[in-house]
Amino acid sequence: MLTTKQKVYLRSLAQTEKPVFQIGRDAISDNLINTVNNYLNKHELVKISVLKNCEEDLKEVAFDLARLTKSECIQVIGRQIVLYKRSKEPKIILP
Repeated sequence: MLTTKQKVYLRSLAQTEKPVFQIGRDAISDNLINTVNNYLNKHELVKISVLKNCEEDLKEVAFDLARLTKSECIQVIGRQIVLYKRSKEPKIILP
């Protein structure tokens, strides 16, 4: 579990990043889960854009994706989700 200070730090890192994945009409698929999980294992932090044609609730999509990838939802802002998952060899040093 991350502290508030750690979440604020991760949000600041994610602020300058561009979204790597997009979630559309199909919402969460097995392929999306696998690719996001692989990305998180390498980079630890990912920003995902949710398109307007996604019919599911944005916060519900964020919660489900975090649960399915065993990551932590750092932020849901606008139509973007930020997830964090510590890898075996951490690249991001948390405060």
